Amino acid sequence: MLAPMLASFGAALSAALPSHSSLNTRQSGPSAFATNSDGSLQLSSIAAPVQGAGTGGASTWALSIDDTASGYKQTITGFGAAVTDATVTSFTTGLSSDSLNSLLNELMTSAGADFTLMRHTIGASDLSGDPAYTYDDNGNNADPNFNGFNLGDRGYAMAQMLAQMKSLKPDLTIFGSPWSPPGWMKLNGVIDGSATNNNLNDGYLTNNGPQYSNAFAEYFVKYIQAYESQGAHIDAITIQNEPLNSQAGYPTMYMFDYEQADLIQNYIGPALANAGLDTKVWAYDHNTDVPSFPQNVINGAGQYVDTVAWHCYATNLNWTVLTQFKQSNPSVTQYMTECWTPASGAWNQVAGFTMGPLQNWASGVAAWTLGTTPEADGQDGPHLSSGGCATCTGLVSISNGEYTFEQSYYIMAQFSKFMPVGAIVLNGSGSYDFSDGGIQSVASLNPDGTRTVVIENTFSNDIYLTLTTSSGEEWSGNIPTESVTTWVLPAI
Repeated sequence: MLAPMLASFGAALSAALPSHSSLNTRQSGPSAFATNSDGSLQLSSIAAPVQGAGTGGASTWALSIDDTASGYKQTITGFGAAVTDATVTSFTTGLSSDSLNSLLNELMTSAGADFTLMRHTIGASDLSGDPAYTYDDNGNNADPNFNGFNLGDRGYAMAQMLAQMKSLKPDLTIFGSPWSPPGWMKLNGVIDGSATNNNLNDGYLTNNGPQYSNAFAEYFVKYIQAYESQGAHIDAITIQNEPLNSQAGYPTMYMFDYEQADLIQNYIGPALANAGLDTKVWAYDHNTDVPSFPQNVINGAGQYVDTVAWHCYATNLNWTVLTQFKQSNPSVTQYMTECWTPASGAWNQVAGFTMGPLQNWASGVAAWTLGTTPEADGQDGPHLSSGGCATCTGLVSISNGEYTFEQSYYIMAQFSKFMPVGAIVLNGSGSYDFSDGGIQSVASLNPDGTRTVVIENTFSNDIYLTLTTSSGEEWSGNIPTESVTTWVLPAI
């Protein structure tokens, strides 16, 4: 679907679908929308559920939700994706100003997905064009006083795009993650190109004192202040993307759990406070298979950390780790902050890394990445030529001056459009997978009293579903083959 078509689609979508503002006016009847595997449904309006048992087909399924106070779980912060250099370059150089404005309006408002959570890269990631950079490279000469600090063209462009998103969505939550600090802060002296001694020069391995611990903390202060000056308020940071990942091909840095706790508790937390910044610090930002890492960070830096960021790349991915972590840390907030959306991925990949975390106490989900440009060699970019992900397709693809929403966008919007900021996730039962498919679901009570139920059907046939609520209602309706369907039920 091309940009001119999308503009009219956005207008039609805005009229046809309930926006957050219309949700806030307490819709009087139920509605349903679906996206399916073959693309014939894309946030499309379908037959709404009916109250009562209804008349179904041969394949039936039963779900239940607890929409009373006893069923309340976590509060939703939002859904979205990572704004990388690839995103900013694709959007700003690949689209006219009018097309860019149209795209951002669809991404950030009720005209489209209504995203309310955006991650962004602090300096270069693997989804940056050559060369890799940070905000204080300074010819790789030590610069502890930050005389050479500068966002540079790419940093300013990113800050300005985030500010534009914030202007469209005032309650947008923005969090930043660095792939590497400046090379002069590291034992190996480089941003990328070497995995040897790929650690912060903070004395943790060398026992020679903190060295650049204070500078590392001040780097975050400078970056946050610089983005604030461009109108992009930074709500939170993780201090190292994937701290257990050390590679030479793109910016990375290894960080130990106790090291991260010490840096936050004794340097970064105090530095942010002393600068008068309200930016929060989230722990970890890596896979679910090492939950001891964020636990040790919270144990050692609990004064400043009450939130954990998780990624989806564990070999044996199990989102119940988040529930186990919540049971051990009842006051913790959790997010799924990165999972890729390759064009070769399963049709329901986004549903899996969104539904699973929500069922297990995550307050938000961010895909990797928001936007990319298809390249002549079949890869997606821009990306570093030296390594990293060359097949990370954005939720939006930019080509020939036009934008296309990928299926991953529509699937994410099945959640983001109908579970607004402040919605409360509800306890539910009945989700189950068999070898030939299954039904997964998650529900929320929205700030206006309406209820949202997102249902993923991976069977190769339609399902007639009956939903019972603890408030005493029964709803039923058809769930299309291989689809993610969203029901919005009226307030009680």
